[in-house]
Amino acid sequence: MNLGAALAVLGCRVLIVDLDPQGNTSTGLGINKSELKRDVYDLLMHHASIDEVLRSTEIENLHIIPATINLAGAEIELVSALSRENRLKGVISAIAANYDYVLIDCPPSLGLLTINALTAAEEVVIPVQAEYYALEGLSQLTNVVRRVQDALNPQLHVSGVLVTMFDGRTKLAMEVLDELSAYFPRQMFKTQIPRNVRLSEAPSFGKPVILFDVKSRGSQAYLALAREMLEAQAQAHDARAIAQ
Repeated sequence: MNLGAALAVLGCRVLIVDLDPQGNTSTGLGINKSELKRDVYDLLMHHASIDEVLRSTEIENLHIIPATINLAGAEIELVSALSRENRLKGVISAIAANYDYVLIDCPPSLGLLTINALTAAEEVVIPVQAEYYALEGLSQLTNVVRRVQDALNPQLHVSGVLVTMFDGRTKLAMEVLDELSAYFPRQMFKTQIPRNVRLSEAPSFGKPVILFDVKSRGSQAYLALAREMLEAQAQAHDARAIAQ
């Protein structure tokens, strides 16, 4: 939500796909889920049209495909569905040309919805809380990414690891940062997202933090992250141009 908003404010055309049945990203961008007649579940399971589902936000360049609790049933229904891992890829490929970035918000599990996201994506950004337990799930996630690479999406790669809820005053946070830097020496973002009250408050007002309090530490951190991503993309394009 906050990364997409920051990229959009910097001039990018951004689509967010909320693939989490909790729908927190949808709520945080001001979507009233009780008023939705169609959501991402209908795109995946009932071939609804994009126009029925796509929603605009307060930020001109930022659109969202929202999720509701209906999506919880998709994990079960996808088990027996044809092309079950490629449902989301088919949806996104039809509209990807309209956007500079398509950000997929995954559920906090490694089920078929997350597999759909990894099959549809080109890159993976891994947010990691600066806490010990957050490190324990990393090996499982990277194993899943490798399996998807081997079986479904050879282009997929981890492009960045983002440390969140970071408090540089604590020894634990610095230890987590050091361990991640050793494990992902080339993929660590220079930007860390700090613990910030305004970041926590913004979703309850249905706004990304950049609209809620642009001067807050959280807002400035997401703007810095967006700029870091844009700079990395520009350097990648320059490298391709030189190679050609």
